[in-house]
Amino acid sequence: MTTSRESSQIMTVEEVADFLKLSKITVYKLVKKGDLPGFRVGNSWRFRREMIAGIISKQQDLKA
Repeated sequence: MTTSRESSQIMTVEEVADFLKLSKITVYKLVKKGDLPGFRVGNSWRFRREMIAGIISKQQDLKA
C-alpha cells in the first residue's frame, strides 16, 4: 500500500524510464509527442508518479 507522500512523488526522466522499462530517449520522445505529461524545472523534466501510473491504468482499461 502506498502512502499519499509516495503517490505524489516527483520522478526524473531516469526514474520514469526505469518505472516504464523504457530508454531515456523513448521517454523524451513520448514527452515531445505529448503522450507523457511532464513539466520542466530548469533544463530538466519532472513527472508526477500518479499521472504516469494513471496512463498505465488507462492503457490497461483500453485493452480489456
